[in-house]
Amino acid sequence: RHRCYHRPTKIYDDGVQPSHRTEYVEKYPGYGNICPPESYKPKAELPEDQGRMDGTTTFKSDYLPYEIVARPFRPQAEYRPKSGKIDLGTIYQRDYNPHKVGPVTLARPQERKHTSDAKVDTIPTYRDDYRLWKGERTESCKVERAYEPPSERFGNPSTFQDDYIPRQPNPPPSFKPCETKLAEGPFDANTIHRTAYVAHELKPMFVRPREEYKPNDQPFQDLTTHQRDFKGTPGEQAKSCKPESRKLGSDDPFKGITEFQDRYQPYLVTAPEFQKPREYVPPTDKMDLKSSNRLDYIRHKVAPRTPIRPAPGRKSTGPFQGKTTTKEDYQPWSVCPPGLIKKEPEIQKFTGKFSNLTTFRSHYTPHQAKPPQSFKPVQIVSTAAPFKDETLYRTEYTPKKQEICPGQQLDALGYVYVNTDSQGHKFYRQVSPKHSGSSCTSISEEVPAVS
Repeated sequence: RHRCYHRPTKIYDDGVQPSHRTEYVEKYPGYGNICPPESYKPKAELPEDQGRMDGTTTFKSDYLPYEIVARPFRPQAEYRPKSGKIDLGTIYQRDYNPHKVGPVTLARPQERKHTSDAKVDTIPTYRDDYRLWKGERTESCKVERAYEPPSERFGNPSTFQDDYIPRQPNPPPSFKPCETKLAEGPFDANTIHRTAYVAHELKPMFVRPREEYKPNDQPFQDLTTHQRDFKGTPGEQAKSCKPESRKLGSDDPFKGITEFQDRYQPYLVTAPEFQKPREYVPPTDKMDLKSSNRLDYIRHKVAPRTPIRPAPGRKSTGPFQGKTTTKEDYQPWSVCPPGLIKKEPEIQKFTGKFSNLTTFRSHYTPHQAKPPQSFKPVQIVSTAAPFKDETLYRTEYTPKKQEICPGQQLDALGYVYVNTDSQGHKFYRQVSPKHSGSSCTSISEEVPAVS
């Protein structure tokens, strides 16, 4: 039994039998074993030295200079005014009928004012209810008193004076660590790493031996699926859908008369007359500089404006009382700056010359450096023998026979095409003859095939 490996992709059935053959398969079958076209890519080769480059180009060798002739100058014709008069009459002046134009009548109705010539003798509500009161100006309740400074001393102490307690300045404690005594004797430079380290010898590295190459006796199959299945057939060239360019009209010259030539009448035009400006003649009389402002202006004596500056206040003639609470109660303290808290060093400085010998120089033992061991494999294969480029895939590969789907050769097995369903599956009918007596009849069965 054959099972179709295609999944349904069609959503609904439109009633049209799909064709699973493309234009490429129909028009371009294969031609057997045809080699692919050669590449036009240039090979990476070093160009040969062709000597020094000649600076002459094709343009320099083929160019012929021509003599440049100056362009002839066409002189401008002298203007000559034509005789005659211009007819300035237009079609508008000839066909226009003047009409008398009057004022436009307004479509808005006139406003009717319901007024009367009688005099109103009534009293309004504001005049009837309003009574004018005589108001008196209120006097100021402020008592004017002259400032008199106090003669006694201010006896109330401030919050700062009550809460402030004078204290002596205490220096902060020093966080410097206590001095330790240096150990006597020479410095012991032995560390745990030096004493506990055990040196081990390195074993040689394991090298895997190379397997010997065994070539395959079977020939290599270089035939691809495209070279086997492709069969090219000569096809017709696609026709162009571009419409043919047809020329509209004829090449004969126009023999008719246009509307412009029929109605246009040439008129004689004369040059416009230029009016010369008159020469300026200065006036001989004296210019009257009196204006209407000078003749009608009347001067008035006006007093200057009074300044809006307020009147100066009262100034006291007595001496200035410059005593304040801070001046009387504040007493400066005689504070001496604290001395240095740093103690004198107990170790005296060296006065001699520096020996320039460090601990590393005194304890360092120079050793001779050994070169690192090379892990490069020893060259086993000789260079004179040919290189065997066969791989494990080539030696162990066995070609398998390609199975062909029986649904692709239904015509040869006695099947007839019936129809295609909505999912794209083709159905074929098998014709199997069965003998019944002397007559032979054929019974058909529908079998689904490849989609």
